[in-house]
Amino acid sequence: MSIHGLTEKTEARDELRSLRPVVMGTEHMVVAGHYLAAQAGMQILEEGGNAVDAGVAAGLALGVVQSDLVSVAGVAPIVLFLADQQEVVTISGLGVWPQAASVDLFRREHGGRIPEGLLRTVVPAAPDAWITALERFGRMSFGQVAGPAIRFASHGFPMHSFMSARISEAEEDYRRWESSAQVFLPGGRPPTPGEIFFQHDLGAVLQYMVEEERSASRRGRLAGLQSARNAFYRGDIAVRIVQYHHENGGLLSAQDLSNFRVRIEPPEKITFQDTEIYACGPWSQGPTLLQTLKLLEAYDLKSLGHNSAPYVHILTEALKLAFADREHFYGDPLHVKVPMAELLSERNANQRIGLIRSHQAWVEMPPPSRLGTAGESPADSSRGPANSSGEAGNPKRPGWDTSYVCVVDRDGNAFSATPSDVSYDTPIIPGTGLAVSSRGSQSRLDPSHPACLAPGKRPRLTPNPALALRNGGVFMPFGTPGGDVQPQAMLQVLLNVLIFGMNPQEAVEAPRFASYSFPSSFAPHSCFPGLLKMESRVRRETGVELEELGHRVSWWPDWSWRAGGVCTIMADQARGVLQGGADPRRPGYAVGW
Repeated sequence: MSIHGLTEKTEARDELRSLRPVVMGTEHMVVAGHYLAAQAGMQILEEGGNAVDAGVAAGLALGVVQSDLVSVAGVAPIVLFLADQQEVVTISGLGVWPQAASVDLFRREHGGRIPEGLLRTVVPAAPDAWITALERFGRMSFGQVAGPAIRFASHGFPMHSFMSARISEAEEDYRRWESSAQVFLPGGRPPTPGEIFFQHDLGAVLQYMVEEERSASRRGRLAGLQSARNAFYRGDIAVRIVQYHHENGGLLSAQDLSNFRVRIEPPEKITFQDTEIYACGPWSQGPTLLQTLKLLEAYDLKSLGHNSAPYVHILTEALKLAFADREHFYGDPLHVKVPMAELLSERNANQRIGLIRSHQAWVEMPPPSRLGTAGESPADSSRGPANSSGEAGNPKRPGWDTSYVCVVDRDGNAFSATPSDVSYDTPIIPGTGLAVSSRGSQSRLDPSHPACLAPGKRPRLTPNPALALRNGGVFMPFGTPGGDVQPQAMLQVLLNVLIFGMNPQEAVEAPRFASYSFPSSFAPHSCFPGLLKMESRVRRETGVELEELGHRVSWWPDWSWRAGGVCTIMADQARGVLQGGADPRRPGYAVGW
């Protein structure tokens, strides 16, 4: 064999298949939406923590190093696989509307809108979600897992270009409140990349929780965790939050905070081929991923060709059907009856498949599933998209709302969480560094809508972590930021792995697309009929073919952050190898050992 032949074979074997190498390990792995959060989780694993301990550490760190996207006082839905119990559970991590909130209030005093600022505040759920996860399924103290976050807040960290750009984009929003400008516009301007960014008040709040835990720790770890929770929901932090609301027209009360607890709930689940896919319930948009997969089971997706016009068309039309059901059925199941079992049934999927037309796109929103009644909030199949727009644009700052973290440990436990809540649309509570959850923006004011606002009710949440199992063990936790793009990006990455055999890094880097042809989850719930956004790396000819089918194609630039920032870990059960994929569209990274 010639030297030339050897060279050709070596080059073919070493051909670059992704911008980043797939990160591999055999012991444990963390993938998070920011590299410092991934390092924080890895530190906890190396110190003997399990997947839950590491996931909480990374999640708290995200609330500091991505505090434009994630609030320590925000939301944090979690999906867990407990290897020793062979069980998947979810922790809701989503707060409820204050008891003083009502549809009449917003109609009477705010023109039928939920305005930016304090009035869209719901009870902050993330602190209780993190502590509940530690309490029920972790090994470590709050002080141990909060250490990296406290260090990043109090000692600072180098500002990343992505966060710098987002703060600059929202500069005028931050200037609306002096307390917010003091944190996010130090020296009167957005921080520049590489500048050390401090959040001293936030560090002090976390340290106060640690000290309260320490004072009770002589009674045991659980007593310490309870004390840390009380510090937030009943102690000095709660006092400051409630006082600011009282003085500035907010609705949150001391009773709202002290009575709140997150819920541990069973997941929703389907089986796609030989893989079990788990998601949070219909208080989130998680089941849209599952409904879409049920529809796609009927197709030979591989034969269509990856990102071909027929492939993009079929996925987009299936997603539209799932989003139509989201619009008409999904809401807090503690307040409305959501027929989830029927929506995920084979019978319903078989009926809905007939609405996917291979040669014609739905421009308007398709009709919802015909299941009879949706219960206490009946779904009106005649209700059209809210605030429809014929412009090929997007809602204000779409997709800028979230981060993500997943962990798999040496015992086979898995952690999947999507902590969230932006800081540009609500004031920082002075002296705390906290932007308290503004997730009320995702509620509606139409009493016939299943996601309508009500006291004590959860808004319908976009963050939706997911988890896949095979053969009774973890296969793939995965999730992403991106608002309504989340389940769409997650679907494409999952299929890239399951159908097209990509490794996790290839799967997250492949070009993506997303439909906006349904009411947005965020106020004012705009709809862009027929709009299909695609990254420019998709062939232009594909776009032409899709337009001929009726899609209104608009192009994102290459590597658009609006296409999501998917993170995932794939467990190769046969070889005992973990493989991590982190999306280069945002500052996510994978760390493994």
